[in-house]
Amino acid sequence: MSVAFRRESDDEHMEPKFELPIPPGPNWVTARGLRLTREKVEALEAVDAAALEEDAAKKHKRDLRYWRTRLATAEVRPVPDGTAVAFGSRVTYRLNGGEKSVVIVGDDEADPNEGRISFTSPLARAMMDAEPGERVDFVGRAEAVEIVGIDVAGEA
Repeated sequence: MSVAFRRESDDEHMEPKFELPIPPGPNWVTARGLRLTREKVEALEAVDAAALEEDAAKKHKRDLRYWRTRLATAEVRPVPDGTAVAFGSRVTYRLNGGEKSVVIVGDDEADPNEGRISFTSPLARAMMDAEPGERVDFVGRAEAVEIVGIDVAGEA
């Protein structure tokens, strides 16, 4: 029988469901990031997946697999000394005439709206190891970012 005349099920046209992508590289976390990851796993484990509808249960199990993997691979980084930009630092910098402050954290803890950027972000990579008063290249511009100050970020 010709393929053109065969009845295809509706499932053949559905988008495939993939695992949540794990960011490449090490899974560095702050003490806060480790706590948040543990809390996420505990919250997901507390849900009765059997009581969920099939699609919701699949999504829940996928989320749980992701967060368990992130917890198992988490590497708590040492608290920085505050002399140079490092993982866990709160950095105040000047870019395009404006002054901002960010904390450099792990991929899962990053939230730019709260001033937390991933250590893998272009801005964090550009600032790494810089000291106060130093200017670093960013987005193809020489000395685009000036490091104004560095503090050790708290648990908040």
